[in-house]
Amino acid sequence: MEPPQPIVKQPQKRPRSVKKSHHSLSLVQRVAPLAWFNLTHDRTRLMVGLAGVAFAVLLNFMNLGVLGALAATAKLTYTNLDAQIFLISPLSLNGTDTKPFSRESLYQASGVNGVSKALPCYIGYLPWQNPQTFENNIILTYGINPADQPFLLEEIRDNTQALSQRDTVLFDRFSRPEYGPQVVGTVTEAAGRRAVIGGQYQMGGGLAANGTLVMSDQNFIRYFSTRNLERIDLGLLKIEPNQNVESVVERLRDTLPPDVAVFSQAEMIDRDRIYWLEATAMGFIFTLGVIVALIVGASIVYQILYTDIARNYSEYATLKAIGYRNRFLFQLILHQAILLSIMGFIPGLVASIGMNQLIAATTGGAIPVYITLERVIKIFLLTVGMCTVSGLLSVRRVLKAKPADLF
Repeated sequence: MEPPQPIVKQPQKRPRSVKKSHHSLSLVQRVAPLAWFNLTHDRTRLMVGLAGVAFAVLLNFMNLGVLGALAATAKLTYTNLDAQIFLISPLSLNGTDTKPFSRESLYQASGVNGVSKALPCYIGYLPWQNPQTFENNIILTYGINPADQPFLLEEIRDNTQALSQRDTVLFDRFSRPEYGPQVVGTVTEAAGRRAVIGGQYQMGGGLAANGTLVMSDQNFIRYFSTRNLERIDLGLLKIEPNQNVESVVERLRDTLPPDVAVFSQAEMIDRDRIYWLEATAMGFIFTLGVIVALIVGASIVYQILYTDIARNYSEYATLKAIGYRNRFLFQLILHQAILLSIMGFIPGLVASIGMNQLIAATTGGAIPVYITLERVIKIFLLTVGMCTVSGLLSVRRVLKAKPADLF
């Protein structure tokens, strides 16, 4: 019988640990908790930083909202008129600040191939008396032939009989409160002449006017005593079915005299948009407001991050002493900046929604300041970029930290 052989144990493979070691964690996983702790351990400083970011977000929503309202203002008149092509004097600044031109050009345009109907529109600013306070406020006024039905708004189309009455007007509900009561039947004065509100509609004057009126062309020349029906402000052209707008526009430009400019609806909207955004001080002011808001927000975030670095400079030197590289410290500060931007964006968005509701209540919806998804994304990216720039500026001191600074 052979002696028993010794049992040789085979080396077993070491089971993989379920938990990752500190060194196996990704850089982001190691940075994020420390960045969160650095931001939240001093609640007072955190609240100051969040307030700064939220304030910058609020300012940007307001400034970009007004810039968007300027662009939307350009559409108000043209999208509510039943026309695809418009005639206007080249001297006119925009669709509400016009210079009259001869009605003969409108007759000439009606004979161009592809044009089915040519309608006149008269535009002017009229002093309107508040029947309660007796104060006069300037109001934008449109004069039309009621039989032509140039407006697409049903409330105007359904009030043809009221429009045809002498000294009777239709009043815009979006007009500001300083114009007084808007109740049908209200009697007041316009340019020193009796005026009766015969109906209402809803359109708005945007940033071009605080209120609007629509009246018949016969009433228009009664209130504007220096005007006559042979000088119009806006020509409205409807084209025949299956006609190409651009082709008809080119034919009109070849036919009409140079004292009349011809534009499609899209071109008119773009022309007015460029005027409001580039030719007026308003576009410059609110664009500058966006830049200033970003600078203010970036300055506040920079101060928060730089103060944190200054207070904990020895701790950053310790991290370098135990082997952490500049890359880790660099990402640590950027994480703090991005966290600050996200945390500050949320209250800024909430405050902007409340401010928009306040503007809508104050203006009666006349100024179209809206928060759109595109604008939210744009301002969020601007906020993250603003805080990232601040982080990049403040991180320079961290990168200079040396282990010798501990002593």
